[in-house]
Amino acid sequence: MAGINKKTILVLGGARSGKSTYAQQLASGMGDKVLFCATAEPLDDDMLDRIEQHKKSRPCHWETLEVSRNVGRALCSLTAPYDAVVVDCITLLVSNCLQDGSLQAGKIVSAEISSLIQFMGDKRSNYILVSNEVGNGLVPNNVLGRLYRDLLGRANQLLAGAADEVYLMVAGIPLKVK
Repeated sequence: MAGINKKTILVLGGARSGKSTYAQQLASGMGDKVLFCATAEPLDDDMLDRIEQHKKSRPCHWETLEVSRNVGRALCSLTAPYDAVVVDCITLLVSNCLQDGSLQAGKIVSAEISSLIQFMGDKRSNYILVSNEVGNGLVPNNVLGRLYRDLLGRANQLLAGAADEVYLMVAGIPLKVK
């Protein structure tokens, strides 16, 4: 029966805190059939290098879905059930949505996150979401930076509310928050 013992996990933390590594460890422990949903776009050489490093860190038998927007819709279109679906990362997903136009950014991000939460509600798989916690840093000195911080903070709140478990990564150590 779908949904038995399936859960949604949100992994939060700062840059280079071990979020992705921990998410991959969790997914590996949930079974062999794993889908890695990558939201990064290779817009520059640095991001291209980061994407390649992430690819090398994953088991080669995992499937990969590269989607920068409309993640919930893209996941809905898949027919195969997975033991785990890793979405890495919400941070870049929100950034990608912000690029679509800052005047509608709040609505775009809200729709994106709501769609993802609705999709995960089916509990066909375990879901592991990775996102940066940006609320502990300095207040950005420009409007776009503050808008991004606020939108990501709100997205994280919505996802944490929908998650069964939430972990905060600190120096590679997962702290269970929920």
